[in-house]
Amino acid sequence: MNALEIFLVIVVGTAAGFLNTVAGGGSLITMPLLIFLGLPSAAANGTNRIALMVQNVVAIANFRSKGYFDWKLGLILAVPAAVGAVAGSKIALSLPDDIFNKVLAVVMLCVLAVTIWNPQKKLKNRKEEPGTKEKIIGVAVFFGVGVYGGFIQAGVGFIIIASLTLLTGYSLVKINSMKVFISAVYMVFSLIVFIVGGKVDWVLGLTLAAGNALGGYLGSSFSVSKGDKWIKIILAVTVVAMALELLGVINI
Repeated sequence: MNALEIFLVIVVGTAAGFLNTVAGGGSLITMPLLIFLGLPSAAANGTNRIALMVQNVVAIANFRSKGYFDWKLGLILAVPAAVGAVAGSKIALSLPDDIFNKVLAVVMLCVLAVTIWNPQKKLKNRKEEPGTKEKIIGVAVFFGVGVYGGFIQAGVGFIIIASLTLLTGYSLVKINSMKVFISAVYMVFSLIVFIVGGKVDWVLGLTLAAGNALGGYLGSSFSVSKGDKWIKIILAVTVVAMALELLGVINI
């Protein structure tokens, strides 16, 4: 890579890391960049996960330092997600772009509605901490989340936010802290599948990781300092813009 390409990768990585931590969808800008730089789609998918792994570790450390870290529930949900991610990663060699883009756009808009309207407020006797029933449902749901994340990854942050919103009474700040923990755990297993399959460009991946790490730190700090209101604003703008692009209404 030349100096301009390195600069571009780091800048885009920083923006993606911020978006991934505060809301989601950062892979929708890093994946096209990696393909533009010459990687086949499968290799871009695998290479992108190096940056995501580093970004999540940095975000976890920052959330934890600020008092947001629920590792017990996070681990309960991360284990089935990891199993699902292995399965999803093994079928990630081919991707039906046309169908995927339309489905993802609809999913993202549904996730936005769930998150912004905050349906748990309308549920009677809703406790912040999920009970046994919610945890059992969560295990099944997050296995599916893992399959999706292992296979596609792009937009999985939105799905995790919506799932945790329905399963818990947590604030969006706490949900974001759990999201990066769960993502980091399943990402390890997903990344191993791509490494074994020879679908990782380490130079591009580590360069992108530098940007994602900075973005993850900035995003986690922003989430804690600004709270739910600003997270919802960024989430809404990001989801609508990306959904419209996937549907072909606009061209970002």
